[in-house]
Amino acid sequence: MSFSMVDTQINLEDLIANLTLDQLASEMNDQERRRIGILGGTFNPPHLGHLLMAEQVGNQLELDEVWFMPTAKPPHKPGKKTIQSQHRLAMLDLAISNNPLFKIQPYEINRGGTNYTIDTMRHFTQNFPESDFYFIIGGDSANDLDLWREADALTQLVQFVGVRRPGQPPYTGKYPILWVDSPLVDISSTEIRLRVFLEQSIRYQVPLEVEKYIQSHQLYRQI
Repeated sequence: MSFSMVDTQINLEDLIANLTLDQLASEMNDQERRRIGILGGTFNPPHLGHLLMAEQVGNQLELDEVWFMPTAKPPHKPGKKTIQSQHRLAMLDLAISNNPLFKIQPYEINRGGTNYTIDTMRHFTQNFPESDFYFIIGGDSANDLDLWREADALTQLVQFVGVRRPGQPPYTGKYPILWVDSPLVDISSTEIRLRVFLEQSIRYQVPLEVEKYIQSHQLYRQI
């Protein structure tokens, strides 16, 4: 079946005629809005569990981008040590380089010090008003949301997206969370660092490029 230019113009005119100006503006705004996922963490180091979580959320929610946002100093884990930020950024760059959906968001690293998610998201919503944000968290973090600074206000700025890890207790909190199914892969950065320290293999737990970077820079040789 073919349509002439006249037919196309008539159909478009009929469609516009059936919409009020407010409706048309609303539809245009909806089309222009971007859907951005944010996966925060120390990424010390980034591993396949991080990538799998981001891929599943990005795919299932049809996000335009997923930002990997390494933190400078974790506010909820006092005393936790991380390697220098340039190593974590370099490993992240290697880990996500073959996936156009993934981006690095260095805002908290560049800002330095302790960063609270509420402050970061206020910055993003002010500077990216055309975007809707989906903050990706694991099941363990979901149950700790009441400990986050200004959690009530934060839920007005972002949609939390939860991904359960093996063995995590069910979510019992009061905040709205959109749960996404994902293959359960029980990998942790803590275990990877320990394996490197013990000179054990971390192959298939981190991308090969990340494994080579850890070896070449002799990371995690001390705990």
